[in-house]
Amino acid sequence: MEPIEKGQPLPHRQPDQSLVVLILAAGLGTRMKSARAKVLHELGGLPLITYVCRTAQSLGPEKIYVVVGHQASEVERAVQTEVGDRAAFVTQTEQRGTGDAVMAAQSQLENSDSLVLVLSGDVPLIRQETLEDFISQHRAGKAACSILSVRLENPTGYGRIVRDESNCFLHIVEQKDATPEEQTVKEINSGIYCFDARKLFAALKRVEPSNRQGEYYLTDVPQILLANGESVNVQLRGNAREVSGINTRAELAEFENLMRRSTIRKLMVDDGVTFLDPSHAYVSAEAEVGRDCIIYPGVSIEGKSIIGEGCEIRSGTRIANSRLGNNVVVKDHCVVIDSEIQSNCAVGPFAHLRMNTILEEGSVVGNFVEAKKSRLGRRSKAMHLTYLGDATIGENVNIGAGTVTCNYDGKDKHPTIIEDDVRIGSDTMLVAPVRVGKGSVTAAGSVVTEDVPPNTLVAGVPAVVKKKLKHGDD
Repeated sequence: MEPIEKGQPLPHRQPDQSLVVLILAAGLGTRMKSARAKVLHELGGLPLITYVCRTAQSLGPEKIYVVVGHQASEVERAVQTEVGDRAAFVTQTEQRGTGDAVMAAQSQLENSDSLVLVLSGDVPLIRQETLEDFISQHRAGKAACSILSVRLENPTGYGRIVRDESNCFLHIVEQKDATPEEQTVKEINSGIYCFDARKLFAALKRVEPSNRQGEYYLTDVPQILLANGESVNVQLRGNAREVSGINTRAELAEFENLMRRSTIRKLMVDDGVTFLDPSHAYVSAEAEVGRDCIIYPGVSIEGKSIIGEGCEIRSGTRIANSRLGNNVVVKDHCVVIDSEIQSNCAVGPFAHLRMNTILEEGSVVGNFVEAKKSRLGRRSKAMHLTYLGDATIGENVNIGAGTVTCNYDGKDKHPTIIEDDVRIGSDTMLVAPVRVGKGSVTAAGSVVTEDVPPNTLVAGVPAVVKKKLKHGDD
């Protein structure tokens, strides 16, 4: 690599630089052995890059630039979900190393007076406090470049920080290019940098693909700056896990386990939640679980689920992006997705609620009941072997075993409306669109194809009115 010419003046660094964050997210992630871009692999139910974007946004930067390449549209979608229009995207057309990735943002940043914080999109545990301190020390040191480093007992695979006899920074060498002696160094480059934007891009133009892989390394830039008389700081940190990237599925599983243990411990210690077997439960870091809940083994609470106080979630249950009120009992092996269960309800065992189903207070869904895009009113019950699809059910309704709302005609979905105080007999087929009026009763085995007037008994195939019911009739 060729140093910047001594006679060539470097841009003057402004005293009050604004902050720009540059996230590198174009890589293939070949060690993941996956067709999916590495930064899209999920940790705690969210893409890896979501965590990096969230932390970047917390720093209050002027702009967040994300370098995309492989599966660019999917990566952009994940970023926009988290930070919206705070992010802009630049494309690395070929995978030619980290230096080439940063050069993708040249037109946006090379004439900027900003401070550029460079992050990798696969470092999900990096904390706001760590980065704020890193940036603060960089500014105080008036360096052209700062590098965040850590020590690892097993540094295999990471670029090494090589220092001189005075313990000052000399250069960074990648694992593939390191000599046997350099490979014994335990201080590694985290891949997190602060740069003066103008000096960064001036130095990048001097980077040559002189390594074995023919790639342009961002790690060559600090040495170029140093050779030109610029100051390069290395900030050694103690928490190696925080700055570790995820390169393999084994590492992803390790991080998942670490996050799961941390989340569950917090819920037990800080929030008063009981886990009967903490090692066999999963709770998303974004979920909320209230005081005095009891979580049985094999429970999975995913996404932004909110569980109220005093709930009991029994073994084998999966709850995803749903809300539970207080004192809800979810029995064994239930699936609750994108739904709401209000207070004092009971669900299961083996029930399935999905697509914005709502159980109002005091209602009960029992064995092998599926509810899709339906609402079950206060104190209503569907206890056994029932399908409720696109149904609106009033208060104090009893749904007999084997009832089906036949909501699909082969082309379109249709609604079923069951008003208050209705009793649906076992094995009733409600062929939508259909309405059952308040206080009515369907006999066992009925096939209801027409609206049922209030306070009537219907029976048969197809069901017909048998009699008007007086108040209190069975």
